[in-house]
Amino acid sequence: MAPGQVHMEAPVCLIENMPDGKLVVNREAAEVLARIRQPVVVVAIAGLYRTGKSYLMNRLAGKRKGFCLGTTVQAQTKGIWMWCLPHPKRPDFTLVLLDTEGLGDVQKGGMENDSWIFALAILLSSTLVYNSMGTIDETAIEKLHYVTELTKAIRAKYPSGDGQEEENFTEFGRFFPDLVWALRDFTLQLQLNGRPISADKYLENALRFLQGDAEHIQKHNMARSCIHSFFPSRKCFIFDRPTNRKKLHLLEELKEKDLEEDFLVPMAHFCQHIWETSRPKMIPGDRVVTGTMLASLAKTYVNAINSGDVPCLQNAVLALSKIENSAAVHDAISCYEERMQQLLQLPTDTLEELLRAHAKCEREAIDVFIARAFGDNVKQFQEELEADRALEEFLKSKEMVAKSILHMDNALSGKEKEIEAQRAQVEATQLQQRLLEQELANLEQMMEDKKRHNEEGIQRLKEEWEEEMKKMKEEAERRKRDFRKGLLRQRFLLMAMETEVELLSLKA
Repeated sequence: MAPGQVHMEAPVCLIENMPDGKLVVNREAAEVLARIRQPVVVVAIAGLYRTGKSYLMNRLAGKRKGFCLGTTVQAQTKGIWMWCLPHPKRPDFTLVLLDTEGLGDVQKGGMENDSWIFALAILLSSTLVYNSMGTIDETAIEKLHYVTELTKAIRAKYPSGDGQEEENFTEFGRFFPDLVWALRDFTLQLQLNGRPISADKYLENALRFLQGDAEHIQKHNMARSCIHSFFPSRKCFIFDRPTNRKKLHLLEELKEKDLEEDFLVPMAHFCQHIWETSRPKMIPGDRVVTGTMLASLAKTYVNAINSGDVPCLQNAVLALSKIENSAAVHDAISCYEERMQQLLQLPTDTLEELLRAHAKCEREAIDVFIARAFGDNVKQFQEELEADRALEEFLKSKEMVAKSILHMDNALSGKEKEIEAQRAQVEATQLQQRLLEQELANLEQMMEDKKRHNEEGIQRLKEEWEEEMKKMKEEAERRKRDFRKGLLRQRFLLMAMETEVELLSLKA
């Protein structure tokens, strides 16, 4: 496996749904995510309970078993379960599959929990698979009414009190996942007005708006308006029943030859589409999310829900940036100390060598920080990396080690200890003196370079001026010569004319 990648043998629960209605981020799952330093592609599935969601996710994992299917009318998946796998098409990414608790379980006795589970699936995923049965009719659209409730359950920004709620509504589409509608057990002909149509066209036709102001038309258009706004990218796959009803409870055990071709073909296209087109999980600021960051996001959203607040994308990103930037500072300092240790194992006899090692380690540490840090508060955390202070702390740590060794060495006599302490003091003074001398030398060199630069500039201007004067003088001489030539030419013409006149007078 690639560095920072995790391969789970089986799914684990990520968000636990407690009996008192509280949601809890499972510690084991969070630790798994925290080890994933790769970007993640997060695919979540939602829909009514007992509609085969888990089977689709097992297919995306390339397995027949994993997420629990269940064979009765009782819902099996509770909360949100997670399966992290190497991405089958992108070796630099990790595929995170989220199987959610089925919506509409009558045993829960309420819809609020459904709404939060569905909201978390949307907030954490980059692709959302909505699983439904039969056809996309008005009932199917109504069953997706949870989407219309998301304006109450999720905010893009913390409300400012200026009444600009419409702006908040339109921002959802920028950060929400791509929608893939999986329509199961579809037995009708894909036709519209007598002509064959694609599954995507079937979905878009079901989501078209009606004209009119009647109440039922407004209700019809409201759900569709939310779906259009929240999910600007939409795709539809239609599946026939995988096998006859008598064998459905054995679905995990059935081999490919036992399944219907009208189920296997679209299933292959579905998996290929998810693997090849699903985007990495992104957050506002166009930041790609790693597994570590996804764990922090899950905790932030769950804490907000449990405290009675509305999950806010902006607040979550701010909290995440503080966590990541603090970790980036720690990683950068660790990198600096580790590289200094490595470099100082080599002979470093002069101050110049020490400063060169410091500068090299400083550049590498800053690169480590920049690679992980993000958000508006980057500058604030970057100030904690003050490189000179890092060098000072590093030298202090070495001094403390030397002093500890000195005090612990009982074999040295009192006089030897005194001499050793004096030697250490002399070396420290000499090091400080060399630092001052180096700073002075650098300043003198900078002044010398500036002086030389100015002198070179003056000399260059002087040479350019002399060259220009030379050209002007040459031009003046050329014009003077041309003028003299013109005068001589005129004299010759005048003499010729006088001679001609003289000859004409003699002839007369």
